[in-house]
Amino acid sequence: MGSLELELKQLIVSALSLEEIKPEEIDSDEPLFGDGLGLDSIDGLELGMAIRKAYGIKIEAKKEEVREIFFNVKSIAAFIAGQRGA
Repeated sequence: MGSLELELKQLIVSALSLEEIKPEEIDSDEPLFGDGLGLDSIDGLELGMAIRKAYGIKIEAKKEEVREIFFNVKSIAAFIAGQRGA
């Protein structure tokens, strides 16, 4: 799943205009929100739309499930891989 994780890191940087961060600087296990990368709820919405556009995957889940999916790059990659295989 390494290449998918790198794609997601590049998507995060470009979709959220994080010019000061290089994709390879994002740790796949680092939380995306709060103390981790520092994203907020607006960033989460924008990232969700970018994922939908890039991968054709709509994330329809309960609030807690969405938090789990968007916890870090690794969890988003696992979700996308699961949707592709479904």
